[in-house]
Amino acid sequence: MATMLDTATATNDEHIRSSASAEEWTVRVDLAASYRLVALYGWDDLIFTHLSARVPGPEHHFLINPYDMMFEEITASSLVKIDVDGNPVVPSAHPVNPAGFTIHSALHMAREDAHAVMHLHTPAGQAVSAMAEGLLPHTQTAMIARHDIAYHEYEGIATELEERERLVEDLGARNVMILRNHGTLAVGESVAQCFLRLYFLERACDAQVKMLSAGRDGLHNPPQGTPEKVREQSGGPALSVVADRLAWPALLRKLDRIDPSYRT
Repeated sequence: MATMLDTATATNDEHIRSSASAEEWTVRVDLAASYRLVALYGWDDLIFTHLSARVPGPEHHFLINPYDMMFEEITASSLVKIDVDGNPVVPSAHPVNPAGFTIHSALHMAREDAHAVMHLHTPAGQAVSAMAEGLLPHTQTAMIARHDIAYHEYEGIATELEERERLVEDLGARNVMILRNHGTLAVGESVAQCFLRLYFLERACDAQVKMLSAGRDGLHNPPQGTPEKVREQSGGPALSVVADRLAWPALLRKLDRIDPSYRT
């Protein structure tokens, strides 16, 4: 038997679906998919960490996860739409993570091209964030991510709005960031591009932790000039083509085979 809460949730979901523009609904589906993929790859941290996407339009509204839901539960209609002050644009029974608002509002407001922002606390990402040398250029995925990487010093749990200015300054024009003693972050012009950048960064961190577990002696450095070559091969239009046209549609098909409910 359906409860009153179930009925209210279903009614709200139907309202979200019927009131969203086609452009907003596409972003909702993509962002919900990214949450499911983070859970699928084991990158989630209970209900913590956060992924967001800007809603098309001049208002700078953006979508973020309901703080009381696991990532594998999130659907397109359950995402909370908030403004740059953290206020829900559409009434929602779900709370929003204060640290998520601090980090994501800063980057969405400052970077017009930051349509998506994703932040994780994986063990590998946290491990590399605690290493003084940061990300090392010893693997292909590290070379893909490293040329575009920024670092931000740890200031405690990100609930103070004053930190936003420093986050923006430290990221600058780069698109991936290691938050020292904290985790990883990526931005992108689309959910697909943001997710692919985060994927490369996380894979690089995971490889580095495994590589260093065998010791530092005997590490093979890439030939001189190779990291610069990889930068040219993997940046700019190449990322857009691979992410938006190739990898992302394949990832959505993967999710559809497993559980297509993220689309609801």
